[in-house]
Amino acid sequence: MRWPYPRILAHRGGGTLAPENTLGAIRLGAKMGFQGVEFDVMLAGDGTPVLMHDETLDRTTSGRGHVAQVSHAQMEGLDAGEGERIPSFEEAARLCRELGLWANVEIKPARGYERRTGDAVARLAAEHWRGAPLQPVLSSFSPVALLAARQAEPQLPRGLLVGRIPPRWREMLQDLECIALHANYRALNKRITDEAHHDGCAVLAWTVNDRRAARKLLAWGADCLVTDRLDRIAPGFA
Repeated sequence: MRWPYPRILAHRGGGTLAPENTLGAIRLGAKMGFQGVEFDVMLAGDGTPVLMHDETLDRTTSGRGHVAQVSHAQMEGLDAGEGERIPSFEEAARLCRELGLWANVEIKPARGYERRTGDAVARLAAEHWRGAPLQPVLSSFSPVALLAARQAEPQLPRGLLVGRIPPRWREMLQDLECIALHANYRALNKRITDEAHHDGCAVLAWTVNDRRAARKLLAWGADCLVTDRLDRIAPGFA
């Protein structure tokens, strides 16, 4: 496929320069000229999709406990860093639309919530990006979540996230009807990139913070790079 989306994405909104997965991070990415951002979405205890990477609140917020056991209302008063709060996916989607940002939305289900999370994220994404010239790509490490997203909103594009390249990765992309392989950049090489392209799939590399590695990946034909170092790998790097 021809990759119609931005080629350099700000990881978790603002990379290392802002509290991750917050509205402030997304605003910073836009301010620095990024046309696309990546962020994680998990279900709160009341079923509200919120921006969160970990299954617990401990690392990134002033709260403690499992995200799946805390309601969104209970999260409202928590500090997610530098006075930022935990945003709902709805708030993040609206902000992206307001700022003209494309989004790579990672479906990040807590264990046991894979199907439910995939379904909820897909439905909300379809609602908030309705009529947008570029629809978001929904990515996940969970095939179950991706399958649920496909069943809920089959028109939304999907990406298969992997840390290591599984033996049947080409079959998995085909079975889940994904448009792209989203791989740890250390697991990629030119052969894998070429094979993905041969199958009509794009290749997204994460999380690329070294300029030399970024150049090598682009030379291999990688379609998109996700970076934490917004100051080092700028939107025009590709």
